[in-house]
Amino acid sequence: MKKMLTAAMLTILFSAAYAQRSTERLEYEPAPYVFFNIQAGGQTTFTNYDQLKLITPTASISVGTFFTPKVGARLHFNGLWNKGGYKPNSTYNFKYMTSDIDILLNLCTIFGKGTYYPFNVSLIGGFGLNYAWDNNDLNNSRFRSPQTWNNNCLVHNMRIGAMLDYNLGKHWSINVEVAGNSLGDILNSKRNNTDDWSLTIQAGLTYKFGFRRKIETTPVVMAAVEEYSNEQATDMATARPSAKPESKEKEVQENPAEVKTDPFQRDIFFVIAKSNIRDTERKKLNEVIEWMKAHPNTVATITGHADAGTGTHAINEHYASQRAKNVAKALTDAGIPTSRLIVKSEGDKVMPYGDNEKSRVVIIIGQEK
Repeated sequence: MKKMLTAAMLTILFSAAYAQRSTERLEYEPAPYVFFNIQAGGQTTFTNYDQLKLITPTASISVGTFFTPKVGARLHFNGLWNKGGYKPNSTYNFKYMTSDIDILLNLCTIFGKGTYYPFNVSLIGGFGLNYAWDNNDLNNSRFRSPQTWNNNCLVHNMRIGAMLDYNLGKHWSINVEVAGNSLGDILNSKRNNTDDWSLTIQAGLTYKFGFRRKIETTPVVMAAVEEYSNEQATDMATARPSAKPESKEKEVQENPAEVKTDPFQRDIFFVIAKSNIRDTERKKLNEVIEWMKAHPNTVATITGHADAGTGTHAINEHYASQRAKNVAKALTDAGIPTSRLIVKSEGDKVMPYGDNEKSRVVIIIGQEK
């Protein structure tokens, strides 16, 4: 039985190796979301009887959630028809229902660089209870023995399996699941002095809902931002706003309506395949916040970048966009209105500082409206 279960699970895992990465630009966050799933297929129990003669139809229903693109959980119910066998050549019918709490691990997002794939392979592990009843076929047969369990029975169930899931769209997907279940000895109303194993193979349909929309920023009309050379940008990234020269201060006193605020730039650098802001970059982010609060008539253009030397265009666009959005969120959380922010992404189309490491960056340029 273990060899059959291993072969079935490897088939699912290897089939996913050929799944291509999605190039779709999602308008929603790929997680968290809630799902509802129905499945149907077949099952057999591995005891001291020919398991091919014990194959019966089975069906499942489950509800769960993916907390992140990598990890989810579900409450799963499976049943209803089952068979047992009694040597030499007699089978009998009974009913069963298994309920489990399962953990789901999406291998594609765990080991891949993206958060969304059209094909997904999930490992499944869970624990629950199995209830069996209506074993009159056995109790009324001539094969009944002292080993026969006369009453309805409740036993443990431990599950391990794998699921191949294909997204049809935002809300719908189809799947194939293979699972092995280790159940208490009296599942089939008789004792063998060892746990019974069952194998289920099912296909199903899933509906997903509860997606969150991606962060949208309010566009701001402003003059074109001055383009800087690489040398100028590097100098500005390490410099604080310079004090106005004395001659300019006199000019300000004479013509206050013509005050000009010098452009301001800070670069926030990121680790490969990451979009979270590191603690080492927080100081520069705080400088941006202080500058914008001190200059209320300015706007900031926040441009996300990714390096072209790794990943695909779709993945790099995702990281560049998410980096820019995370920086924008940090500013709005600090009290900067979204109306003063322009958020955009260049993906890996523009590498502002040439090499890969320095191109994993969000460039913030503050300038007058």
